[in-house]
Amino acid sequence: MHLDLNTIWFVLVGVLFTGYAMLDGFDLGIGALHLFTNKDEERRVMLNAIGPVWDGNEVWLVTGGGALFAAFPNVYATVFSGFYLALMLLLAALIFRAVAIEFRSKQPMRWWRQMWDTGFAAGSIVSSLLIGTALGNIAWGVPVDANGEFAGTFLGLLTPYPLLVGVTTVALFMMHGAIYGVMKTEGELHDKLRVWAMRCIIFFVICAVTLTMATLLFVPHMAARVKDHPWLFSVALANMLAIANIPREFHHGNDGRAFLSSCAAIVTLMALFALNIFPNLVYSLPQPENSLTIYNAASSPKTLGIMLVIACIGVPVVIAYTVSIYWIFRGKVKLDRMSY
Repeated sequence: MHLDLNTIWFVLVGVLFTGYAMLDGFDLGIGALHLFTNKDEERRVMLNAIGPVWDGNEVWLVTGGGALFAAFPNVYATVFSGFYLALMLLLAALIFRAVAIEFRSKQPMRWWRQMWDTGFAAGSIVSSLLIGTALGNIAWGVPVDANGEFAGTFLGLLTPYPLLVGVTTVALFMMHGAIYGVMKTEGELHDKLRVWAMRCIIFFVICAVTLTMATLLFVPHMAARVKDHPWLFSVALANMLAIANIPREFHHGNDGRAFLSSCAAIVTLMALFALNIFPNLVYSLPQPENSLTIYNAASSPKTLGIMLVIACIGVPVVIAYTVSIYWIFRGKVKLDRMSY
């Protein structure tokens, strides 16, 4: 891998989207688990576990999208035109989820809160499924013509492998969110979340094993780089160890370490994804020669250089903001008059 501006931007975009998956992933997981309890106070506690951080976590998605647009505008154009309906559904789900968080406790009526609770859970699940399905399509390959334009249909994106990636993403975020919920709650809800977390861990492990076998059998190009460079198997090994350490730490009551292991699993999964698609950004199937790469879809070197300076200023600010918010709102959730 030659380190140049294009490669640096590939890594930077990957870091931003990985940060989003790691941070907003547990928000989406909490949402997916929201209807598992029917007690109003417990649902409020779950909302307030993510209340101070969820909107800040989504900054990583906005920043990642902006970085993709600045560095690789052709990819941005192809993906957003080809996945238009799916991305509009994702945007609607994220917006509806945000509205549900804010509106849910504005009125005391049961039907009102039930409506927004359902919207919050549905928005979280749909968002997770669509994010995973989009990644699955990038891994599998999408039809791109010689002009770099998407040449498929929306229904053509809903094939078994991408949907399997989508379901695995839902399972991953549910596990991630359940462990985070255990860290932030106490009492009866804490005990419930421990049970849910173990079930989510089992669900994720089954999905992950199934996805790994499907990838090796049906998407061999997503394992080619690791095969060609055996030292990269260390990343796959780190991923397996991180996943294996989640139930181990959780069983011993080390909830913080289990959460960090879950974060490590997300980071290593994204690293494996990036290593195996590089230098492609949109892999073209059935015509790989039409793939959009970090070279044929990039901005000019001058633009990449200027934007890198801006990124070097902006990204540390985002990181500092994220760290400060988590530090300020550390500890167990306590409901008060300012709570959701």
